[in-house]
Amino acid sequence: MIQIVTDSTAYFERAEMEKYGLKIVPLSVNFENTVSDEGFPGEFDEFFNRLAVSKDFPTTSQPSAGAFAEVYKKAIEEGKEVITITLTAKLSGTYNSAITAAALVDQSKVTVVDSETTAANLKELVMMALELSNNGLSRNEIVNILESQKKRMGVNLTVGTLEYLKKGGRLSNTGALIGNLLNIKPIIALKDGKLVPVGKVRGRKNAIEKISEGIPQEVKTISICHIFALEEATEIKEYFIDKYPSATINLEVLGPVIGAHLGPKALGVLYSY
Repeated sequence: MIQIVTDSTAYFERAEMEKYGLKIVPLSVNFENTVSDEGFPGEFDEFFNRLAVSKDFPTTSQPSAGAFAEVYKKAIEEGKEVITITLTAKLSGTYNSAITAAALVDQSKVTVVDSETTAANLKELVMMALELSNNGLSRNEIVNILESQKKRMGVNLTVGTLEYLKKGGRLSNTGALIGNLLNIKPIIALKDGKLVPVGKVRGRKNAIEKISEGIPQEVKTISICHIFALEEATEIKEYFIDKYPSATINLEVLGPVIGAHLGPKALGVLYSY
């Protein structure tokens, strides 16, 4: 048997975690002098409501190696092997914590995969691992498939306001001021595990159209991820249903660890092919 482990940025709901027998090791958020686990979808509203009015800017922390080791030890005691799939190592130390933890228990029983992505794409890789495990594939076979599939994924993000990119040090005060005045919407992609700016346009509609240009026609899954933008995300979903009729289109939420740097009304289009 194989225990699948991931981190909280996969944004599984609590009920999903229990249904699939997942182990989720949370990242934490330090905000307004309080440190707390990121939590699960359905539990994010309070954080983002506070973020919208607070002068404080959150910081985030990866789980400790000990938190992963505790999960590994229990799984191994139950006679299981372990596959851990984490968010991209270039945005967080979570992958390194998971690797360190394997050395603390039994490295021969644990494999850690750097997904080079996060959010809905990370969730999709975890679901793939669960299905492959249920179909009887070995740990090495599953990991090889995951390593191949993660190269066939994309992430593009845009924001409702430039304020949070400014607070996070990714944009100057002047750039944020001018950009907000001109309704400039940056397009940020996750490439090779790193966030990089890939363009900017005027207006949200143009941003979504620009993002859609980069989605391959053979796309299989598209996830529209949002922060407090359900109505707009639903409209975008309808747009993609018409444009990519053979793809599965999902709506997902982003939590505090990812969302703190983007702010309320942020939108992400994540896809796999």
